[in-house]
Amino acid sequence: MVEIKHSSPREAFELLMSGNQRFVAGTPEHPNQDAARRAEVAPAQRPFAVLFGCSDSRLAAEIIFDRGLGDLFVVRTAGHVAGSEVLGSVEYGVGVLGSPLVVVLGHDTCGAVAAACAALDEGAVPDGYIRDVVERVTPSVIAARAAGRGQADEILAEHVSRTVDLLLDRSRLLAERVNAGQSAVIGLCYRLADGNMRLVAARGLDVPVPTN
Repeated sequence: MVEIKHSSPREAFELLMSGNQRFVAGTPEHPNQDAARRAEVAPAQRPFAVLFGCSDSRLAAEIIFDRGLGDLFVVRTAGHVAGSEVLGSVEYGVGVLGSPLVVVLGHDTCGAVAAACAALDEGAVPDGYIRDVVERVTPSVIAARAAGRGQADEILAEHVSRTVDLLLDRSRLLAERVNAGQSAVIGLCYRLADGNMRLVAARGLDVPVPTN
């Protein structure tokens, strides 16, 4: 079995952000995407980060973070709404695979956030299971507006931050790992046009979170 060394939460964070910087600059290295890496990780996976993001087709994790095979354990749902399947997947990545970092990744012009705003403002509630997605995003819209943060990017940041807190509130395993300094959970907002990331939440990781 291949033994792949785990990073610390900070090292994992720095790996992700440096990869994103390469992507933004148009100088990706495409690491761990060759036949040798494919053979190396075939016996076992040891991803250095769990990435829970929106399902949007423009948010391909390995591309925007310039990573490769075996690097990221990716979980995606529309609007990054978290149910039991998501929580179980995140716990698997942390508890079984040993990933030290969990990332909640949102993005601007998110359809789920826009639909939640429309449902509140216009009563435009979608049919089917899409309605369930919208209902799970709506509390974030309400909370952001109640705090005087009604701009689209502010609502997105609120939704990402609330998702970070939800994961820690509902997962005892994740909360214990963070409290023990073994893991961290962060929230990032991605800009589709330029590819940049903005840190909006950090739990268990001593990095400054910009206030605006």
